[in-house]
Amino acid sequence: MKNGLRTSIVLGGSALTGLVSGFFGGGGGMLCVPLLQLAGLDAKRAHATALLVILPLCIVSAAIYISNGYFDGNAVLCAVIGVAFGGIIGAFALDKLGGTTVSLIFAALMIAVGLKLVIA
Repeated sequence: MKNGLRTSIVLGGSALTGLVSGFFGGGGGMLCVPLLQLAGLDAKRAHATALLVILPLCIVSAAIYISNGYFDGNAVLCAVIGVAFGGIIGAFALDKLGGTTVSLIFAALMIAVGLKLVIA
């Protein structure tokens, strides 16, 4: 893939990822990973890169939500504990699984979440 096209995909996809995450309070990774793969990254690099990219976005979005009064301390505490443990397990699993397996698990999760949204 030519560098200009790759840069355009990453920049456009990043703007879309930011918009979705800021608007919905999350979910940008679901867009970021496939877009990074479209730009030429393998599955493992796309997932790892998406995590690093989403971090500053989450911090900025969280600050805006907190400043507007959308904050539940108990929910945050529970979520932080769960996300920390899940993130550690997920990072080790990403290291052990093949790229195809990671892509299949990710696709299955996206389909399941999409179906849940349609049904709910």
